[in-house]
Amino acid sequence: MEKYTRKSFLGQLQLAGAAGLASIVLPSDPHVPRPDLASTDPALTGPSSSSGKKLNIALCGLGNYAGLLADGLEASQYCRLAGIVTGHPAKATAWKAKYKLPDKNVYDYQNFDEIVHNPSIDLVYVVLPNGLHKDFTVRAAKAGKHVICEKPMATSASNCREMIKACKDAGVQLAIGYRLHFEPTHLEIKRLGQQKVFGQVRFIEASLGYQTYDGKEAATGYQAGNPAHWRLNKVLAGGGPLMDLGIYCIQSSRYVLGEEPVTVTAQFGPTRAPKLFSQVEEAISWQLTFPSGAVCNSTTSCGYDVDRFFATADEGQFELSPALSYGPFLGKSSKGPIRFPVINQQATEMDTIAKLILENKALPSHITGEEGIKDVRIIEAIYEAARTGGKVKLV
Repeated sequence: MEKYTRKSFLGQLQLAGAAGLASIVLPSDPHVPRPDLASTDPALTGPSSSSGKKLNIALCGLGNYAGLLADGLEASQYCRLAGIVTGHPAKATAWKAKYKLPDKNVYDYQNFDEIVHNPSIDLVYVVLPNGLHKDFTVRAAKAGKHVICEKPMATSASNCREMIKACKDAGVQLAIGYRLHFEPTHLEIKRLGQQKVFGQVRFIEASLGYQTYDGKEAATGYQAGNPAHWRLNKVLAGGGPLMDLGIYCIQSSRYVLGEEPVTVTAQFGPTRAPKLFSQVEEAISWQLTFPSGAVCNSTTSCGYDVDRFFATADEGQFELSPALSYGPFLGKSSKGPIRFPVINQQATEMDTIAKLILENKALPSHITGEEGIKDVRIIEAIYEAARTGGKVKLV
């Protein structure tokens, strides 16, 4: 059978180009921005520049997602792929040849600290397993490099605090890879919720999961050729799908409401492949309550497919499906379809960050370590609630 993981889903992006989706956007669609207005929004159109200066980025970790980041860097206006960090000599050779990288900009995990002496690297993008995020963020900061760290920011809130302090002490900026914060469909559902277009949002359902194994793999506990082995390791992953997929559910509920949850209850889901998921959960569900009284129900799993966001408010509803993966995102509201052109999410995210750094401006709080630690605190509370069976207060 064909198996999907969050990373393998990236290939779906290649099946739908921007022109293909744009062709179904109707001028009468209420959620399609007017061209004169959309053209002023850098999150939709991308930034513009006359200086030609670019930020030099080194990718730390060359897994599947790093390939998509490299594609984004090739499409970007404000940054370029300047270096790599990998523990695999074969990958180093292949990437060096493909992207014409000089030897001096190629590092492994042992000599990484020598990057402090390399002025041709401005920023390190940490794309390693979750359990390594803290160490390499701290090491990059001590080397005087700005950092983008993939989400989840770390495997514990205490690690997040260390990362924030290290970057602050070094005088460098720390961003978390929240690509959907710049994606137009998600900017729209954020607007619908926070501006109360349909009144107060009362209930949200946000869920994301993939079927990642077949029956033979469930029985034997072995996934041949699966690059996601580290996600089954508690030390490297920090947890199961809650860490890797559930964070999108948490994020969407927070930015649609513009509120922080106050309580959480949670339940571990059934484990159909116990030999695979001996260290981390296979599935988990949780319920967040917010100060306005809104409730969000979510589930995430490595055992079945789900990719949905739904919100109901006093005077209407809005939803997306696909919703929280890589798109193309499609949805509808009580006013009609929600359809936006496909963008390069990675290029838009990195361009926005790079432009601000090049201009010596502070990054917005919604993509910094202060945002990252909020998600990790909620993740910790979800696990505590699932373990204890009780309600956990977040404030």
